[in-house]
Amino acid sequence: MLDKKHEMIRKLASEFAEKEIEPYADEADTTGEFHEGLREKVIKSRFHAITIPKKYGGCGGDYLASAIVTEEFARKDASASSMLMPNSLSGAPLIYFGNEEQNQKYLRGMAEGKLIGAFGITEPGSGSDAGSITTTAEDCGDYYLLNGRKCFISNGPICDFITVFAKTDQDAPGVKGISAFLVETSWEGVSTGKLESKMGIHASKTSDVIFENVKVPKENLLGKEGQGFKICMTVLDSGRITVSSQALGLAQGALDEAIKYTKERIQFGRPIAKFQNTQFEIADIATKVECGRHLVYEAARMKDAGMKITTQAAMAKYYCGELCNDAAYRSLQLHGGYGFMKEYPIERIYRDARIMSIYEGTSEIQKIVIAGNIIGK
Repeated sequence: MLDKKHEMIRKLASEFAEKEIEPYADEADTTGEFHEGLREKVIKSRFHAITIPKKYGGCGGDYLASAIVTEEFARKDASASSMLMPNSLSGAPLIYFGNEEQNQKYLRGMAEGKLIGAFGITEPGSGSDAGSITTTAEDCGDYYLLNGRKCFISNGPICDFITVFAKTDQDAPGVKGISAFLVETSWEGVSTGKLESKMGIHASKTSDVIFENVKVPKENLLGKEGQGFKICMTVLDSGRITVSSQALGLAQGALDEAIKYTKERIQFGRPIAKFQNTQFEIADIATKVECGRHLVYEAARMKDAGMKITTQAAMAKYYCGELCNDAAYRSLQLHGGYGFMKEYPIERIYRDARIMSIYEGTSEIQKIVIAGNIIGK
């Protein structure tokens, strides 16, 4: 299924995750903080910059490699896979639409581990309906005046810059008139809301980001004015490969825990793995995980080949988002009462899995995208 290069990447990522992530996953879940030095180790190992071009300090690798690494990280701890955002949401806008000056500053900054990026489209009153955003950017000659609020922003409390989508043409209907801007969080008028207390992925920090009369230099317009929705959709296609990889990793992690536990748990004089019901459950989960892996890898390969991936990325995201929730549920059920206890990893996996069918577009939105591309508008 994979060539030697990608098998080696999997091996390296798996070994890193087993050594540097798994032993501290429960600690990160409890404290909301990654183990000391983990981010620096990820950067040193270059996992965070796989898809960033070499000319900007990255590895110049492909999306299949990024998907594999994301899967292996999430297999041990979904929160840790959020460190790979430069390969997707925070890096993709610049990779596809950044000019040389922007990329040398922001993309290189992420590749070198000096900058943390974020992606800001969601608002308190605008989630799936991107066309209803109310954040505005008024052209004031030498700069744009940015006002608005973004919510549920991954890396919001710790990011150095954020790609912000705002209306530059108030009269344009729907998704028209939206533009994208690179906004530094140190600028006057930029602030963050409270750290969100979430159900899962606790070490991945999330908050609102607020913009009050922020002066954005003209050179920080990303792409062209009015091109924001195109930028957003292009990035989300790539981002959905990343999220489906996360979900796949969680599903595999849930399967790993089910196999481990059922081999060890003795009931009625033998391991419960010997019972046919257990075996059927394991077989079903394993088959579906493998189906999800094919969907994710095919979407990544198509992306690397320069093909349009909207449908395939949506399918992978929809299937794997639902898959990891199902795998986590069934694995926890196989654990019985112990699965409900925090000392067992499946309890954390069960909570972490829930976001996968929500963020980067809900499962319902994915079905709309899939149907729209198959049936037609």
